[in-house]
Amino acid sequence: MKVLLIGGGGREHALGWKIAQSPLLSKLYVDPGNPGLNHIGGPVASVEPVDLASHRTIVAFAQENDVDLVVVGPEAPLSEGLGNKLRAAGIACFGPDRDAARLETSKSFMKEICATVGAPTAAFGKFTDASAAKAFLRDQTAPYVIKADGLAAGKGVVIAESLSEADAAIDDMLGGRFGEASAEIVIEEFMEGEEASFFAITDGETILPMIAAQDHKRAFDGDKGPNTGGMGAYSPAPIFTNKVRTKTMETIIEPVVAELARRQTPYVGVLYAGLMIKNGAPRLVEFNARFGDPECQIMMRLLKSDFLPILHSAATGALKGLSLEWSNEAGALVVMAAQGYPGAYEKGSVIQGLDAANAANGVVVFHAGTKLAGDVLRANGGRVLNVTATGGDIREAINRAYVGVDAIDWPDGFYRRDIGWRALEALR
Repeated sequence: MKVLLIGGGGREHALGWKIAQSPLLSKLYVDPGNPGLNHIGGPVASVEPVDLASHRTIVAFAQENDVDLVVVGPEAPLSEGLGNKLRAAGIACFGPDRDAARLETSKSFMKEICATVGAPTAAFGKFTDASAAKAFLRDQTAPYVIKADGLAAGKGVVIAESLSEADAAIDDMLGGRFGEASAEIVIEEFMEGEEASFFAITDGETILPMIAAQDHKRAFDGDKGPNTGGMGAYSPAPIFTNKVRTKTMETIIEPVVAELARRQTPYVGVLYAGLMIKNGAPRLVEFNARFGDPECQIMMRLLKSDFLPILHSAATGALKGLSLEWSNEAGALVVMAAQGYPGAYEKGSVIQGLDAANAANGVVVFHAGTKLAGDVLRANGGRVLNVTATGGDIREAINRAYVGVDAIDWPDGFYRRDIGWRALEALR
């Protein structure tokens, strides 16, 4: 089977690493890929980086090279309708069409779907007028949650402790801070509890639940500093019990997938539910229309099943009767980021020691923001490396991940030293 993988971050390195282990794979094309994808091993005949500049060239490439499956990693191509164009050309695509991807790209649409099916989530209001938004705010209690309706690169959420701060966020967003993404905003109830990320794969009808993970959004130890795209992750998450899994499937995932099918916009791909859990009850914070990053990297380490037939079956409406097998081990991931991230940071610093890190027990390093300059590996992003590890329990997995981190020689990077602290506290 020939596969084209779209994306070039840590999530895509992990997906490529797992796909390459399938005996069904004959060739893996990656667009644009990253240096880590050049050395993923497995029975794959070859990995070929390609540079496809547009949806039109992606479709043409897939047709000309007899690609059997396109796997779309990031959300942007999905929001722009790449899935629609591929399916219209008769090419199997793992990833939802534009309309179904609105579960991520429009928070008001997501809220509307939840209201229709009764899925538990925060109470909300949506606004295009600042005066109306501020009037609504006066009936709420602090802290206040203000969100850009559309995609804003993970920066379109403000949790304000005061009305003046909330008013400023409203003016900022509706004033054009995020362009079209904040032409409409959502103000919602602040939800208390502990967050977790849960994933399920669907062909629009059949649903295969995956596993849950927890990530760390704050930049620094002690959950301090600015929010980031995620500084680490681990699985299993103690708060995500079997009872919580059942409630999540029955009250959120299953009714939402069924509603989209009823609307004739079936959801095909992976559905990522960001949850707030309190007293064993999950409530939906947000949906994402793709694998989470860095949670995907942990899931690929813990997944025992051949993933390629699962991806292809989801894309072709044939998931019924299939299942996923998971390792009994735990997994942990530590992100190594460039100094200054998530603010301004410099690119180009030299990274060494990856061979030693990958040789450590249970460790696999995924590239997230790297480039090769000749034979020299350099940093080329904010989040640069994902050091993953598995172990017999969460403590062992975390300890092994830090052994991998300590083997890497990159003075211009930083990382948190407390990844998995909630899980470790649960063991005490």
